[in-house]
Amino acid sequence: MLVGQDCPVTGPYTDLGRPPLNAAALRRALVVPDGLYTDLRVTPETASTNADVAAAARAGAAEGLVITAERQVAGRGRLGRGWSMPPRAGIAVSVLLRPDAVSGWLPLLVGVAAVEAVRRVAEVDAVLKWPNDVLVGGRKLGGILVEVHDGAVVAGVGLNVSLRDDELPVPAATSLTLAGAANADRDPLLRALLRRLADGYTRWRDAGGDPVASGLRETYLVHCATLGREVRLDLPGNRSVTGTATDVDSSGRIVVDGAPYAAADVIHLR
Repeated sequence: MLVGQDCPVTGPYTDLGRPPLNAAALRRALVVPDGLYTDLRVTPETASTNADVAAAARAGAAEGLVITAERQVAGRGRLGRGWSMPPRAGIAVSVLLRPDAVSGWLPLLVGVAAVEAVRRVAEVDAVLKWPNDVLVGGRKLGGILVEVHDGAVVAGVGLNVSLRDDELPVPAATSLTLAGAANADRDPLLRALLRRLADGYTRWRDAGGDPVASGLRETYLVHCATLGREVRLDLPGNRSVTGTATDVDSSGRIVVDGAPYAAADVIHLR
């Protein structure tokens, strides 16, 4: 995920281009009978939505808890990177899942939900960099952190929605507004993201966690821009590998020159 600049807390309507989320409306739309989601909370500010959901999981919260924040000040991405943004400028949301078994495909499943929601609502050509960074035009729009806590899974998603040039954390970042999105409204984007996640997770769970039978592997391969490219993998222990990414194996690992890797920072080489 991306590291944003520090911003003062402001009232919800100070920036009319960044309206607050309507928690009651979101609950009515998403917390429905026989659906995945059991509770949805919108908090004005938090250190980390993933930490909030993890704490709720330890306290026995049911699967389907959703916590989203208008401002996240100490979020974390993969490999320990920080992630924050101006108030109401993006999406920071975490979901509690309790699958029968933890799988390396879960982070990829969440990535598919994020990229499909962006493509559908914003109408931009978003793709995935393995495992689940969301890219638009080669720039990072957002990222995903999936953590396991005592058998429960916390799936966190962060997306830059209305950040302006002077608010971007690094030159390699972007936002939906800067990418020319047809729609940069957080409400429909969040609804689409959570619905896509619920649909994909339910199919995957009902298929016994099989990425092929659930259609997850096929869909992921369609959206993954890493395959077929020359890449550099920065690995634990200050090691790196350069080669061609050719596949994602049955465990969700990236395959480079015939060798699978479960944990790596992927750099697309030109």
